Amino acid sequence: MEHQFASSYGHPFVGNYIPPQCDFDTVRINLTVTSEGRQFDRLALMFLGDVEVFRTSTAEPTANGIVWTYIKEMSQYNTLWKQPQKLIFDLGNIIDSTYTGPFNVILTASFTHQNNVKTADMILPISARKSSSNSSSAFTVPSENTTVAYSIPGNVSRAVVSISACGQSAEEFWWSNVFSSDTEDFKDTAGTLYGYSPFREIQLLIDGVLAGVVWPFPVIFTGGVAPGFWRPIVGIDAFDLREPEIDITPFIPLLTDGRSHTFEIKVLGLDTSEDGTATLSDTVGSYWVVTGKVFLYFGDNTIHQNKSRPQISAPEPQFAIARDLVRNVSGANESLAYSVKAERTLTVRSSSFVWSQSLSYSNFGLLNQQGTSQWNNQSTIGTVSAASIGGNKPSVESHTTFSYPLECNSTYNITDKTTSIDARISRGLNIDSNGGLGISTYTLTSGPSTLHTKQHGNAHYFSVSGGSSSSSGETTDIFDGGNGYQRYVKAVNGTVVSDTAASQQPSARILTSPNSGQFFLGRNSIRSILGRGPITPFS
Repeated sequence: MEHQFASSYGHPFVGNYIPPQCDFDTVRINLTVTSEGRQFDRLALMFLGDVEVFRTSTAEPTANGIVWTYIKEMSQYNTLWKQPQKLIFDLGNIIDSTYTGPFNVILTASFTHQNNVKTADMILPISARKSSSNSSSAFTVPSENTTVAYSIPGNVSRAVVSISACGQSAEEFWWSNVFSSDTEDFKDTAGTLYGYSPFREIQLLIDGVLAGVVWPFPVIFTGGVAPGFWRPIVGIDAFDLREPEIDITPFIPLLTDGRSHTFEIKVLGLDTSEDGTATLSDTVGSYWVVTGKVFLYFGDNTIHQNKSRPQISAPEPQFAIARDLVRNVSGANESLAYSVKAERTLTVRSSSFVWSQSLSYSNFGLLNQQGTSQWNNQSTIGTVSAASIGGNKPSVESHTTFSYPLECNSTYNITDKTTSIDARISRGLNIDSNGGLGISTYTLTSGPSTLHTKQHGNAHYFSVSGGSSSSSGETTDIFDGGNGYQRYVKAVNGTVVSDTAASQQPSARILTSPNSGQFFLGRNSIRSILGRGPITPFS
């Protein structure tokens, strides 16, 4: 199967997929994107009908354009690949006097038989279900209601929900947001800031009852913070956004009662009070791109004969917050220090199965120099486990631990004629899992998985009003994928200067020098690069 197309704003590519006439259990997608004109990075979503199967983004543009390739495992969606589908690839684009380059996309699928692991027998979308109108089925939250309803077949023995969610616009750099009461603290110097705190919780509700939560990984897309970080090394997961999973097997006795049941996804931040307390907010800024999937596995349902509701232990998360606003001798706001600490546990139990999670989070933030310099140090740590109940004690089926460390500092300087950004970053993604049912949308593999990866570096951006812009920087990526596979890559000013796997050349086209020409931003304004508010005093 191969599709080739060019993207245009507001019109996703729509094609018809016909299953190959062969026996297959392994599917991989090869995606190649090129653009010779000037563009900034875009989020891209791929659907089979109403089901999102791939979320990615474009590479950081350079003076020479964009070239990149990504290979994606798709076997977890075999039940969809076995049937004719409407294929929708949504890569929003703008073509005008500034953004001159269409994205040319080649999408190729390969089908093989490798005696792969068991995959879901049915996949139900938690989406806007707009494929009938040839549109993307992603929800935008909080403006849209994400509730869908299904009657679940009675022969389901296991069920898992995956959630795909990432912030855009006012929520893209949610981890650097401030308390809503502080959004105007530096209005005259840095502009209006984004609120609802740097904490986000994504909730899954079944029939209005909390079934599990996700404390999201802080994805930084190409161009984010400072463009010089991301040539040709991209941010962790920017080309393949993971989907955390919530095992809803304890809900099967309820879901298979022959009635319709609702599934809903919410994204929440924090509301803070003058007395120093914090509670989950009812909403967040605009906007998050959200979908979900219900993976259903058929089998022996006799273990779920007790049709009672699951027992849910989900105490409210515990928050500790602090803030300190300092004024200078003239009375103007000079600096803002703020912090959030959070902990949460949740356990869902039926007579035959138990799923639990334990989460902790912290973010220490500082805006100084009247809001033109910002530092955030964030940590998210979690444990998720699932076990069948039988005999004297539960039998653990899956156990996953993860951590998301992030430290970022960015300072910008604005004059009448020039703009500059200086930034440094250190971040990581650590996952250890003994595996679980099928191919995980979170670990992106089947069976045990170990991943420890870290990125660190610094970058500089400089532009002249009405003139050229330049970007430089260096980024190091250290990758440990377990089973003896390790890789160390360092890029300086767009060129790979060290790579322990030299035979695996990066697919993105790279710059040869930080001064070789005008390098287009990965965002259309300095404010959007840094995640500041949309209101000027500057652009």
